[in-house]
Amino acid sequence: MEQFEKLGLSKDVLCVLKEAGFKTPSEIQEKTIPLALSGKDIIGGSATGSGKTLAFASAIIENLKPNKKVQALILTPTRELAEQVSDSITNFSRNKNLKITAVYGGVNMEQQIRRIRYSDVIVGTPGRILDHLKRRTLNLDYVKFLVLDEVDRMLDMGFSHDVETILHQCPRDRQTMMFSATISADVEFLAKKHTKNPIKISAETYIDASKLKQIYYDVQQNKKFSLLFHLLKKESQELIMVFCNTRRNVDFVFENLNNKGIRAEAIHGGLSQNNRTRVLEEFKKKNVNVLVCTDVAGRGLDIKGVGNIYNYNIPKISTDYIHRIGRTARAGENGKVVNIISSEDYLFFRKVMEDEIVKESMKAEELPEFEIVNARPQVRQRNFSRGNFRDNSRRFSGRRNFRRR
Repeated sequence: MEQFEKLGLSKDVLCVLKEAGFKTPSEIQEKTIPLALSGKDIIGGSATGSGKTLAFASAIIENLKPNKKVQALILTPTRELAEQVSDSITNFSRNKNLKITAVYGGVNMEQQIRRIRYSDVIVGTPGRILDHLKRRTLNLDYVKFLVLDEVDRMLDMGFSHDVETILHQCPRDRQTMMFSATISADVEFLAKKHTKNPIKISAETYIDASKLKQIYYDVQQNKKFSLLFHLLKKESQELIMVFCNTRRNVDFVFENLNNKGIRAEAIHGGLSQNNRTRVLEEFKKKNVNVLVCTDVAGRGLDIKGVGNIYNYNIPKISTDYIHRIGRTARAGENGKVVNIISSEDYLFFRKVMEDEIVKESMKAEELPEFEIVNARPQVRQRNFSRGNFRDNSRRFSGRRNFRRR
């Protein structure tokens, strides 16, 4: 704990970290905590799983005293991340008696209103925070700390206007910290408007490229599920995540895997919050080992022990791919990413291959022999024709052409 002590953390916080098994600070923690404690505005570039919650929470925990007024606001893109961050800060601050409340949609509004009245720290999603501001059930006049976690994801999800509205409701005399996997032009623009002389911090990706194997199979669209089913039958990993781009695809894969005898759970934004929470707990406890999901589960969530990642669809945004694969090959463990691509994925896959982490280790795999299985018909989606694919790119980063099989 000596290294944490040198960062300036109090004995109360150090005691909690020791009990939780923390030994040495991560790179983002080492770089951020001293600056956060000194009151600096921060723009942090850090991937999922790098320990940034403690990095930004340290200043909040060390400097706030309970007074039943909202003194810190943390915005997150998803309900799950809001719950996770709230739980983490509650744990880190248990010797400080701070009241932390998670605020997000899909749950009872009146219960949230009662909890907000006695809260020192609010962790919430932009939409529900705006709801409370409009109802005047949330007062941000006393906010001293403002954190935007996964700010790039919030902007990608279309929350730009909501975030701006919320920021204007906060006092100008505050400490602002923004954390993002990628510091895009939009993130830079937002930071320029709402921070004061911010210090930029970047941490190396948490993905260990030497431990990560990335492969792709090029298969006809109507054989995609059959290949996925064939590969999952041979899996030996305890925890596997299968990513899809849409809720309908998640439901299609989830239902058909269970119909074929592979026990899976599904999570996406169309489920109630109680169901989403239940599914994540079942997966974390390894009561079920296959989780089929949209990118709602790809950002920020701390799910330990994920062995392999399957991309049933390639994400439209390349940064989402990085967040997906960031669920594996962590903390010195090996991991594998299996991409199942067809004509509709070519354009997005080409964009993904522009990332250095991806193109250095991506390998093509020959299709194995597999049985074509009957599955419930899939909802029709837009396809890219082979001709359009050829016009856009005949090769990916100097690698071989894809070919129809």
